[in-house]
Parts: sequence; C-alpha cells; structure tokens
Amino acid sequence: MATLDGNPVAADDLLPLALTNTGHFTSMRVSDDGSIRGLELHMERLVRDCKTVFGAGLDTGCVRGYVRRELAGRSGPCVVRVTIYDPAIDMGHPADADQPHILVSVRGAGALPPAPLRAMSVAYERDLPEVKHVALFGSLRARRTAQLAGYEDALFVGHDGLVSEGGTWNVGFVDQDGTIVWPQAPVLCGVTMALLQQHAEHRVATVTLEQAKNMAAAFATNTSIGVRPLRAIDQTELAVEHPVLRQLQEAYLSIPGEIL
Repeated sequence: MATLDGNPVAADDLLPLALTNTGHFTSMRVSDDGSIRGLELHMERLVRDCKTVFGAGLDTGCVRGYVRRELAGRSGPCVVRVTIYDPAIDMGHPADADQPHILVSVRGAGALPPAPLRAMSVAYERDLPEVKHVALFGSLRARRTAQLAGYEDALFVGHDGLVSEGGTWNVGFVDQDGTIVWPQAPVLCGVTMALLQQHAEHRVATVTLEQAKNMAAAFATNTSIGVRPLRAIDQTELAVEHPVLRQLQEAYLSIPGEIL
C-alpha cells in the first residue's frame, strides 16, 4: 500500500509521476525497533533536493508524520521510500510544477549483509548525479546490461575513465595498505556512505577502472544493503573476507538509529 499526503493513493494520482518521471526520493531502512540510521540526513536530502527539483520548501514534520502513519502496526525490518512529486505537473509546462506532494511506500527488507556482489563496468553517467531523482531509466538499463552478461549489477565508469558509483549504490575500496578509498567523481552522496565516513578513516581520490580492479577489496553501500562486498569487477576477482570489510560492517551496524 502507498499513501499520498497521508491518504490512500489512487491510480490517477500516480499517472503524472509515471508519465513524466519527474520527482525525487529517499529510501530508509527501518530496524525492528522502528529506528532509522541517518534519519536526519535523509530529511536533509529531501529538503535539499526539493529545492533543486521544484524550487520549493518541504515540511519534514509532515514527512515524518506520514511515514509514522504508514509504518503503524508493521513488524520486522522494512524499507520505506518517500517520493516527492507534483501531481499537477504537465509535460508541456514543467516550470509550473512547484507544489510537491509526499508519496510514502513500504517494502520488505532483506537480511544484512547480503551476499557479495559481482559487478560489470558500464560506461554511464547519471543526469544531475547529486540529486536522488526518479529518472532511473539509464541506471536500470545499465543494470540490465550487466545482468544479461551474467553479472548482478553495474559499476559506472565516466567518459573520463573514472569509476563513480553503482546502479543504486555508492562504491568504496580498500587499497593495498588497508585504507578506505571513496571515488572522487560526480556521484550521489549516499546516507550510508556519509555515515561510514563519519565513523571510519578514509581518503577521497580519483579511481580508474584499472586501479579499482587492483584494490585489495571493494564494497557497495546503501540504506537497504548496508555494506556489501564486491566479489568481482568484470572478470577480476576481489577478496570478500578482508578485515576492513568486516570492520565497516560492524561499524555500520553499531550506529544507533533515530526515532521518527
């Protein structure tokens, strides 16, 4: 079930979102106790992106209230997605869309951490990468390309030859000295990545595809998966039992959640 501004959503309410693909969102993993790691960062993202996409403010108090209402009576971990869009948007006059509404949907959450991931490098750069927008065609096409080739997801490489991010996740590396390296590239700065950067020593540097394959280890991060090791990039196998990966997983799980 999904709600729009706290009310059951109708198909007609969703048509503008489906037909124009204009809006932004954030996804948050809700723990068994109802808490959310990085909740305040998720709210900050929604406010920032709403200003960028619609030139409008956003009442995070309303967002929290609608999410609480949607989660009422649910048990077990889940992922709640908050999508911001204007149901009155018109394809011919997108500049008039400045009254965003709040769509809340919930799905089940998998166990943490998930199994290691095999990624295929794909040449792709997202539009407006700093915004978590709903225009997912390019990302999903890259993921489909990787899956048809026998991999599970895509690792994006820009036209400059630099690694940036994954299909719907940030990527990090562990170099041969055991240092965590985050790619310096136009990316969506994920909440999970931001939390890990606050709790683990790291450096930010450009990473070519060749350098990525020569790292001691690599991992994917987002709110749904936490810290997920990469088993391979293309045909290059990577260590999935590196001690730094275990430290990152433990560090992430130790971060206390915030209550709505």
